[in-house]
Amino acid sequence: MPTRKSHQAQRRFYSFGCIVLMLVCIGIILGSYFFIPQIAAYTVGPASDSLTDSQRFQYSSLMLWYGGMVTRPADSRAGEIPFTVAQGDSASSVAVHLEKDGLIRSADAFIAYLVYSGMDTGLQSGDFELSAAMAPIQIAQKLQDATPTQVKFVILPGWRLEEIAAAMPTSGLNITPEQFIQAAETPNVIYDFFPSGVSAEGFLFPGQYILPRSIEVNQLVQLFMNNAALALSSEMQAGFRRENLTVYQAVTLASIIQREAVIPEEQPKIASVFINRLTAGMSLETDPTVQYALGFNQNLKTWWKVPLSLDDLAVNSPYNTYQNHGLPPGPICNPSLSALQAVANPAQTPYMYFRARCDHSNLHSFSETYQQHLKNGCP
Repeated sequence: MPTRKSHQAQRRFYSFGCIVLMLVCIGIILGSYFFIPQIAAYTVGPASDSLTDSQRFQYSSLMLWYGGMVTRPADSRAGEIPFTVAQGDSASSVAVHLEKDGLIRSADAFIAYLVYSGMDTGLQSGDFELSAAMAPIQIAQKLQDATPTQVKFVILPGWRLEEIAAAMPTSGLNITPEQFIQAAETPNVIYDFFPSGVSAEGFLFPGQYILPRSIEVNQLVQLFMNNAALALSSEMQAGFRRENLTVYQAVTLASIIQREAVIPEEQPKIASVFINRLTAGMSLETDPTVQYALGFNQNLKTWWKVPLSLDDLAVNSPYNTYQNHGLPPGPICNPSLSALQAVANPAQTPYMYFRARCDHSNLHSFSETYQQHLKNGCP
């Protein structure tokens, strides 16, 4: 029979064995806690610094679990297809969409990699060209940059040259405001209706443009002016001649109408007033020309100061149509097609005056006499 001492020895041996086994398990766990992130970093790249230690271990383990689903392409022979990330799409919805389109094999693996790498917060909205021949890691990296080869650029009707220039820094084009202003003030493109030595103001045609990101500044100005030239059709130019206006004069008048008419439907009627005044030898007396002469207002942070003071109306400038008869020396902004058409085909009216209505409708009241004009003033 076993003695009391032998039982005690066995218990000590078992206790020692349990301690050793526990220490081995702890060592394995600690080793795994250290080595698994190291192996994952070697396999798929470093983990995000924003992860906690427990998250780093968790997602490193997932990287080793998913393995090739993260590092190998879904189809090495596939071509590129368009893929869109909409504004506000979550990382999960993007991953599901990628899997549905066959670009990746596992949405779960892709999401895990995004979180592991910290790219889940860097997904960009936009249009991409992706391929199942790309590894999910490469797709994740590409989705961090929505920079396309083409950019959308918009010129709003009524913008003056400097306002277009101010849109350059956020346009995606490699053109500074200063470069644009210099190129537009000395355009290389000359048309038979375009006087030499003048800026492109008035001929930077409004609209939406899809532009190559690499376009040069002189090419950009030429493109805007070419679109203006296309808008100035032979029929439109014939309409200008009927009103005894050259193309440059007509564009100048259209630029004034553009700034005066908030409602485009009123442009032909406003055109009729200005043409009637020109025919009668009266001053145009239009506020936008004074606003143009004043330039940028630092206090109001605008190129178009409203309201104008009596001192403003007395500014010494050839563009001040309160102080000078006839049209100003050139356009004050870049008019829309409808403003150009209004000059070519003005309404036939007896009106000599107009002023904004008092109901904040953005419409105008028109009158034949100055007395009627005064009566249309707001109380």
